[in-house]
Amino acid sequence: MIRPIAVEPRDGYCIWVRYSDGVAGEIDLSDMAGRGVFAAWNDRTFFETVRVADGGAIAWGDDLDICSDALYMELTGKSVAEVMPGTQVAIENA
Repeated sequence: MIRPIAVEPRDGYCIWVRYSDGVAGEIDLSDMAGRGVFAAWNDRTFFETVRVADGGAIAWGDDLDICSDALYMELTGKSVAEVMPGTQVAIENA
């Protein structure tokens, strides 16, 4: 399973992420900034606390995280089926 191994805050509402397969890049999260729970990022000091959580999510504090699989798909352009084989079968049988 591909998981993030490093994350760093960047200018604006961007983060840089590296995954266990070597994929790395910058992701712009500004479309979420200031909305709902992501209003917490208005405090730049809080935004800069970004880390890889124990479960592999990209997290801030104890209550705010983003799915690392979704970020991986954004970086690579891969589909859900490519990143999580077998997912489509589970959806079809639901």
